[in-house]
Amino acid sequence: MTHRAPGVMPGAAPTTSAPDAALQPQLDAFLARHEQRLVAFRRDLHAHPELGYAEYRTTGRIADALVAAGLKPQVLPGGTGLFCDIGPEDGYTVALRADIDALPLQDEKEGVAYRSTVPGVAHACGHDVHTAMVLGAGLFLAQQAEAGLLPGRVRLLFQPAEETPGGALDVIAAGGVVGVDRAFALHCDPRAEVGQLGLRTGAITAACDKVYVRVTGPGGHTARPHLTADLVYALAKIVTELPAALSRRVDPRSSLSLVWGRVSAGSVANAIPDDGIAEGTVRCLDDEAWHKAPEMVEALLQSVASAYDVEATLEYRRGVPPTVNEATSVQMFRDAAALVLGEDGAIPTPQSLGGEDFGWYLESVPGALARLGVSTPGSGADYDLHRGDFDVDEACIAVGVRVLTATALTALWDGNRPGGDPVEATPLA
Repeated sequence: MTHRAPGVMPGAAPTTSAPDAALQPQLDAFLARHEQRLVAFRRDLHAHPELGYAEYRTTGRIADALVAAGLKPQVLPGGTGLFCDIGPEDGYTVALRADIDALPLQDEKEGVAYRSTVPGVAHACGHDVHTAMVLGAGLFLAQQAEAGLLPGRVRLLFQPAEETPGGALDVIAAGGVVGVDRAFALHCDPRAEVGQLGLRTGAITAACDKVYVRVTGPGGHTARPHLTADLVYALAKIVTELPAALSRRVDPRSSLSLVWGRVSAGSVANAIPDDGIAEGTVRCLDDEAWHKAPEMVEALLQSVASAYDVEATLEYRRGVPPTVNEATSVQMFRDAAALVLGEDGAIPTPQSLGGEDFGWYLESVPGALARLGVSTPGSGADYDLHRGDFDVDEACIAVGVRVLTATALTALWDGNRPGGDPVEATPLA
């Protein structure tokens, strides 16, 4: 099969290593036929949300749409989530990821027909939108492949259980990133307007781990703390000194932070209890510091506990790693945005200490996560993520299809250039 740049006539050699201006009218024509179908698909998912590892209906709807387009999706062993290849089996491969799970909270929107029909479950993080955008990009790219215009392979990753998290690890375990050269994803950003693409080189989201500390001692009377171990005082020291000491053990630019969410000990005022607990999260933007964090927390915990003659045990539960965007992949997003959104389409986006399991993919392959504006321009709407009233301007779906398509083609053409030299990346902080 001969691969041609979009708009190149059969038999003509490609003259560019990236999509050209002919891509835009092709996308216009595709979206004229399919945009409303993609909006309807999103609304159907929104009305029937499913929690992580229970996305059976969602997986079936995605699979049906891909099969109807002549593709062969592969459902993950757990029965939810799937991946699907488009293009030649041995080509340079770019992955596009969508997460498909919803959140365990009540949909509080009013006046919309697509409000969740499942009590206590809602798509309040935009995963239904992500799914519709990746599906739309996949359907367009499948047409390009059928016409001999796709210069490589695209793998669509429809991932379960991002919120749990863990779905990314299931995709990886099932071979979802085997042979993948770059990976890209979009995430809804209600703080940005439709038509804007938020980019950042380096860490864009943080690692998020959970810590559980249990402190034990002999207990005793509050009148005689010197005859026992003052467990509540010791626990208070652990809660205050651990975060402070941890912040002095690492480069402050890593943003490594321990924040407690629950502290509990005792039941009466005049008795020193024999046990107490503290639970919290460790967040970090630096991959190296993240890997060292469990050992540091354990050492500091034992140091503080020993000073007050109490026993302390630590349960450190690994969460997601930081999502660290590779500079060349960010530049590909930026080039794609310039082509389909205009020169002002790409904007800087701030770091977040929230977790995102796309970071697992970026530990295996280079790539980038970008934030897609979903707020109606000039509306001043205040829809935040993980809120029951969250919603989007559905014009963002077509924008996402354009960005993902152009980014995939940009990456494919760069990967298939003679010599395979990467494009020069300009960091966008």
